[in-house]
Amino acid sequence: MNQQRILAAAAATALAACGMLGAFALGSAPALAAAATNASIQPNAVGQLWSAAVTGTDGKPQSLAAYKGRPVVINFWASWCGPCVAEMPELSALQREYAKKGIRFVGLGVDSASNVNAFLQKVKVDYPVYIVGFGGADLARAFGNNAGGLPFTVVIDAKGTVRSTKLGQIKPDELRRTLDAL
Repeated sequence: MNQQRILAAAAATALAACGMLGAFALGSAPALAAAATNASIQPNAVGQLWSAAVTGTDGKPQSLAAYKGRPVVINFWASWCGPCVAEMPELSALQREYAKKGIRFVGLGVDSASNVNAFLQKVKVDYPVYIVGFGGADLARAFGNNAGGLPFTVVIDAKGTVRSTKLGQIKPDELRRTLDAL
């Protein structure tokens, strides 16, 4: 039964990613991004994030509650997602730029531990990465990502208020404007 659920979740995630890539190819990516930005965020989304079951890249259970009370940028990604991989150097540069302001960046791998770890062996990332597996799609949905696409980025201020969401590859200048307002 668990294997069927895992396969169904993997298929759903792959289909969503294909749909998003198709939308980019057809030029409707801005509509998808706007849909995620304007979508209804569940009232308990931030609480779900702090209590989410995540695993460190070392395989040990971790808690995101340590980020509570701090401004944080959460980036849902996967190793097989081209736009996710493309934006990681920009996210790393922004992490270095905004660290002095106390803004933390966190990567949530909606992927298998082996894929995430293999990816991180090849690509240096300057912020912590945790593995949420394919259940991360449910967590992203709580933040309004009803399309289920990746990458998906959420900015949360120190009070726990969601300041912005972005479905699709980040635009560094847009993210800077949001971060500068924190």
